[in-house]
Amino acid sequence: MKAEKTNALRLLDAAGIKYDLHEYDAEEDRGEEVARLVGKDCDEVFKTLVTVSDKGVNFVFVIPVNTTLNLKKAARAAGAKSVQMIKQKELFPLTGYVHGGCSPVGMKKAFATFINETAVLFDTVCVSAGKRGLQMEISPASLMDYTGATYADLTD
Repeated sequence: MKAEKTNALRLLDAAGIKYDLHEYDAEEDRGEEVARLVGKDCDEVFKTLVTVSDKGVNFVFVIPVNTTLNLKKAARAAGAKSVQMIKQKELFPLTGYVHGGCSPVGMKKAFATFINETAVLFDTVCVSAGKRGLQMEISPASLMDYTGATYADLTD
Protein backbone atom coordinates (compact mmCIF):
# COMPACT_ATOMS: atom_id res chain seq x y z
CA MET A 1 0.00 0.00 0.00
CA LYS A 2 1.41 3.35 -1.00
CA ALA A 3 0.91 6.34 1.30
CA GLU A 4 -1.12 9.25 -0.01
CA LYS A 5 1.08 12.25 -0.77
CA THR A 6 0.59 15.09 1.66
CA ASN A 7 1.43 18.72 1.00
CA ALA A 8 4.67 18.28 2.98
CA LEU A 9 5.72 15.32 0.83
CA ARG A 10 4.83 17.05 -2.44
CA LEU A 11 6.95 20.05 -1.43
CA LEU A 12 9.93 17.89 -0.49
CA ASP A 13 9.59 15.94 -3.75
CA ALA A 14 9.54 19.19 -5.74
CA ALA A 15 12.68 20.35 -3.90
CA GLY A 16 14.43 17.02 -4.54
CA ILE A 17 14.82 16.30 -0.83
CA LYS A 18 15.19 12.64 0.14
CA TYR A 19 13.00 11.10 2.85
CA ASP A 20 11.58 7.73 3.85
CA LEU A 21 8.04 7.10 5.04
CA HIS A 22 6.77 5.17 8.03
CA GLU A 23 3.06 4.41 8.36
CA TYR A 24 1.40 3.46 11.66
CA ASP A 25 -2.07 3.29 13.22
CA ALA A 26 -3.48 6.80 12.82
CA GLU A 27 -5.40 6.46 16.09
CA GLU A 28 -2.12 6.44 18.00
CA ASP A 29 -1.07 9.92 19.12
CA ARG A 30 1.26 9.23 22.05
CA GLY A 31 4.75 10.12 20.91
CA GLU A 32 6.55 7.29 22.65
CA GLU A 33 4.18 4.74 21.11
CA VAL A 34 4.54 6.32 17.64
CA ALA A 35 8.32 5.95 18.01
CA ARG A 36 7.92 2.27 18.87
CA LEU A 37 5.54 1.70 15.96
CA VAL A 38 7.98 3.22 13.45
CA GLY A 39 10.91 1.32 14.96
CA LYS A 40 12.82 4.34 16.25
CA ASP A 41 14.13 5.53 19.59
CA CYS A 42 12.08 8.34 21.18
CA ASP A 43 15.07 10.67 20.84
CA GLU A 44 14.89 10.31 17.04
CA VAL A 45 11.16 11.03 16.64
CA PHE A 46 10.19 14.68 16.88
CA LYS A 47 6.86 16.41 17.43
CA THR A 48 5.92 19.77 15.95
CA LEU A 49 4.51 22.37 18.33
CA VAL A 50 3.06 25.75 17.37
CA THR A 51 3.15 28.68 19.77
CA VAL A 52 2.16 32.32 19.88
CA SER A 53 4.24 35.07 21.47
CA ASP A 54 3.14 37.89 23.73
CA LYS A 55 3.12 40.06 20.57
CA GLY A 56 0.90 37.62 18.63
CA VAL A 57 3.70 36.15 16.48
CA ASN A 58 3.58 32.41 15.80
CA PHE A 59 6.63 30.17 16.10
CA VAL A 60 7.17 26.46 15.41
CA PHE A 61 9.23 24.23 17.68
CA VAL A 62 10.32 20.70 16.78
CA ILE A 63 11.34 18.60 19.79
CA PRO A 64 11.75 14.90 20.66
CA VAL A 65 8.45 13.18 21.46
CA ASN A 66 9.61 12.17 24.93
CA THR A 67 10.40 15.74 26.01
CA THR A 68 8.51 18.87 27.01
CA LEU A 69 8.97 22.27 25.41
CA ASN A 70 10.53 24.69 27.90
CA LEU A 71 8.56 27.86 27.15
CA LYS A 72 11.27 30.15 28.58
CA LYS A 73 13.96 28.55 26.40
CA ALA A 74 11.60 28.67 23.41
CA ALA A 75 10.89 32.36 23.93
CA ARG A 76 14.60 33.08 24.28
CA ALA A 77 15.38 31.19 21.06
CA ALA A 78 12.63 33.10 19.23
CA GLY A 79 13.68 36.47 20.64
CA ALA A 80 10.29 36.92 22.30
CA LYS A 81 9.39 37.98 25.82
CA SER A 82 7.16 34.92 26.19
CA VAL A 83 5.44 32.20 24.15
CA GLN A 84 2.57 29.88 24.88
CA MET A 85 1.06 26.94 23.05
CA ILE A 86 -1.75 27.85 20.66
CA LYS A 87 -5.18 26.42 21.34
CA GLN A 88 -5.78 23.10 19.60
CA LYS A 89 -8.78 24.53 17.71
CA GLU A 90 -6.47 27.17 16.17
CA LEU A 91 -4.02 24.63 14.75
CA PHE A 92 -5.83 23.65 11.54
CA PRO A 93 -6.90 27.18 10.48
CA LEU A 94 -3.36 28.46 11.13
CA THR A 95 -1.26 25.63 9.69
CA GLY A 96 -3.55 23.44 7.56
CA TYR A 97 -2.62 20.47 9.76
CA VAL A 98 -4.53 18.61 12.48
CA HIS A 99 -3.33 17.71 15.97
CA GLY A 100 -1.17 14.59 15.70
CA GLY A 101 -0.43 15.26 12.04
CA CYS A 102 1.29 18.66 12.12
CA SER A 103 4.42 18.72 9.98
CA PRO A 104 7.08 21.43 10.16
CA VAL A 105 7.05 21.31 6.33
CA GLY A 106 4.27 22.83 4.24
CA MET A 107 2.25 24.89 6.69
CA LYS A 108 -0.17 27.42 5.16
CA LYS A 109 2.33 30.15 6.04
CA ALA A 110 6.05 29.99 6.79
CA PHE A 111 6.75 30.54 10.47
CA ALA A 112 10.10 30.92 12.20
CA THR A 113 11.03 27.35 13.10
CA PHE A 114 13.37 26.01 15.77
CA ILE A 115 14.59 22.41 16.02
CA ASN A 116 15.90 21.01 19.28
CA GLU A 117 19.68 20.88 19.12
CA THR A 118 19.73 17.12 19.82
CA ALA A 119 18.60 16.50 16.22
CA VAL A 120 22.22 16.95 15.08
CA LEU A 121 23.15 13.76 16.94
CA PHE A 122 21.32 11.64 14.34
CA ASP A 123 21.75 10.98 10.63
CA THR A 124 17.96 11.10 10.29
CA VAL A 125 14.99 12.08 12.45
CA CYS A 126 11.29 11.40 12.05
CA VAL A 127 8.67 14.14 11.95
CA SER A 128 5.05 14.11 10.91
CA ALA A 129 4.58 13.89 7.15
CA GLY A 130 1.44 16.00 7.39
CA LYS A 131 -1.26 13.60 8.49
CA ARG A 132 -1.93 11.28 11.38
CA GLY A 133 -0.40 7.86 10.91
CA LEU A 134 2.46 8.98 8.66
CA GLN A 135 5.99 9.94 9.68
CA MET A 136 8.78 11.02 7.36
CA GLU A 137 12.38 10.19 8.11
CA ILE A 138 14.65 12.98 6.94
CA SER A 139 18.13 14.27 7.65
CA PRO A 140 18.08 17.06 10.24
CA ALA A 141 20.18 19.22 7.91
CA SER A 142 17.67 18.84 5.07
CA LEU A 143 14.79 19.66 7.41
CA MET A 144 16.63 22.68 8.75
CA ASP A 145 17.60 23.94 5.31
CA TYR A 146 14.12 23.49 3.83
CA THR A 147 12.25 25.12 6.72
CA GLY A 148 14.88 27.78 7.39
CA ALA A 149 15.01 26.50 10.97
CA THR A 150 17.53 27.24 13.67
CA TYR A 151 18.89 24.70 16.15
CA ALA A 152 18.33 25.61 19.81
CA ASP A 153 18.14 24.12 23.29
CA LEU A 154 14.36 23.92 23.73
CA THR A 155 13.60 21.26 26.30
CA ASP A 156 13.89 20.72 30.05
